[in-house]
Formats: sequence, structure tokens, C-alpha cells
Amino acid sequence: MMIKLCRVDHRLLHGQVAFSWSHALGADAILIVSDEVASNEVRMKTMRLAKPVGIKLVIKGVDDSIKAIKSGVTDKYRLLIVTGSIADAERLVRECGISSLNLGGTVKSSETTRSFGSAVHLTDEEVEVVRGLVRDGVEVEVRQVAKDKKVVLSEKDL
Repeated sequence: MMIKLCRVDHRLLHGQVAFSWSHALGADAILIVSDEVASNEVRMKTMRLAKPVGIKLVIKGVDDSIKAIKSGVTDKYRLLIVTGSIADAERLVRECGISSLNLGGTVKSSETTRSFGSAVHLTDEEVEVVRGLVRDGVEVEVRQVAKDKKVVLSEKDL
């Protein structure tokens, strides 16, 4: 399996992700995992415009993404996976045996969220999901761009 990074970013594909991460990782394909985007032609077209030259872009719903990864069809790529939610990321990590998860951008800070860095704000429910992943041995790190310092979350951080 050549998954270089599995990332949660509510913006999905944008300059920071597309350029910073794909180049730093040597990725040659980006998989956007989003049921909403996969069923919205306008959003798919917008994502394609943000794609770096020379990198394959695939947009699939969660179930189809899991099927594709498990089937081995993605193995030939150095893959950057981006999903918009903690819930979708948890399914990918658990069902595809992904050992690490990058939190790069979640919903805006609010009364109902806790901050884990400038761009990562989690609800209590999301904190519980992340705590479960950490407890099960998944490395969960907070980092917006590849050159930032990697901050690995432990159970006590959550």
C-alpha cells in the first residue's frame, strides 16, 4: 500500500494541500474522499481546477474509496488521501489499515469545539473518535503544511 498521507481538511483540495503536501510527499495521485463532492459535478470541476499539474486526481465517495484501496487498484500510486471529516477519516483508517492520520484543517473554532492548533478544532464527539484511534495505535498528528513541526497527539492531549 503506497498511502503517503491520510489527511482531514474541511477545504479538501486547495493550494496548501495540493502543492505543499504532494511535493513534500512525492505523491503522484490525490484521492478526495467525500460523498458530497463525489455526487456534485460543480464541486468536482472546482477540485479539478486546484489539481497540481502532473498529479492524478480521483474523487470518490467513502464506500467507493475503501473498496478501491482494499482492491489494490491504488497500490501503483504514491497516494495523498484527503477527506473532509473526522468520521470519514476514521472509517478509512480502520477499514483500510492506515496507520497514521494528519489533521490539517477542521471546522472553525466555536463554543462547542476544543482547539488543537490554529486550524484544528474538534467537537467532543470528534475528540472521542480521535482518542479511540490513538488508543488503538494510530499516529494522529496536527500539521497544516509539510514544513510545519509535526505535533503528535497522545491520549493525555485529548
